[in-house]
Amino acid sequence: QVPLVESGGGLVQPGGSLRLSCAASGFTFDYYYLGWFRQAPGKEREGVSCISTNEDFTYYPDSVNGRFTISRDNVKNMVHLQMNNLRPEDTAVYFCAARPQGVTARQMCLNPEFGNGMEYWGKGTLVTVSS
Repeated sequence: QVPLVESGGGLVQPGGSLRLSCAASGFTFDYYYLGWFRQAPGKEREGVSCISTNEDFTYYPDSVNGRFTISRDNVKNMVHLQMNNLRPEDTAVYFCAARPQGVTARQMCLNPEFGNGMEYWGKGTLVTVSS
């Protein structure tokens, strides 16, 4: 059983929208902080959205703030990333990740290796923004 499975990637034109989803299983979902990270070819991995256990706290870097929205469903064990006004520079493989409480959403996104690091990573879904 794979703990995190992403879906929803694809090809979209600049200015378009996509909604990524990540289905979780095999762990106590509502005890975990969740995040979306991306990695483009030749670039370092970047945390783009992170959320606390009860959605009280979120973090977005400047590169996506105002365009991306993270949400979670603690009943269905799902985390989503709504991406609007997409740009070519958003092209990357997007991963969801989970770690137990004991970190802030900001720390989780900016320093994925903080403390014991992420407990679970998905395998990723490719997002391509191109005309």
